Amino acid sequence: MAQGSDHVIDWPQLHAAAAAAAARSYSPYSHYPVGAAALVDDGRVISGCNVENASYGLTLCAECSLISALHMGGGGRLVAVVTCTLDPESGEPKPVMPCGRCRQLLWEHGGRDCLLDGNGRVQPMSDVLPGAFDASELSP
Repeated sequence: MAQGSDHVIDWPQLHAAAAAAAARSYSPYSHYPVGAAALVDDGRVISGCNVENASYGLTLCAECSLISALHMGGGGRLVAVVTCTLDPESGEPKPVMPCGRCRQLLWEHGGRDCLLDGNGRVQPMSDVLPGAFDASELSP
């Protein structure tokens, strides 16, 4: 377990939840299952998986599913996030970094201090998405 702000983060629990989410992925086209799991500031652990579509541009990334779960569960702020895929041969989870759109989603719902493990090392979102665009850019 590690500390993140005022929250104790159980990284092994988040890794297991992300792997379980990836196992529920709907990815018949790419065969690239992705799962995401997060600790919310109220202590909940939420997860999501990618859901593909024959029209690839309509595919929902695992992080999109995660953010939907966040709001369906009452909202809050993300404290820590894990993203992974499953190795096609062994079925073992492997870290995978979120795409640009999903990095923006994680920033919007977790902010600069939200911790991300998407490549096997924990980084704050301020390192993952330097110079991020957010609501402050929209202020007059």
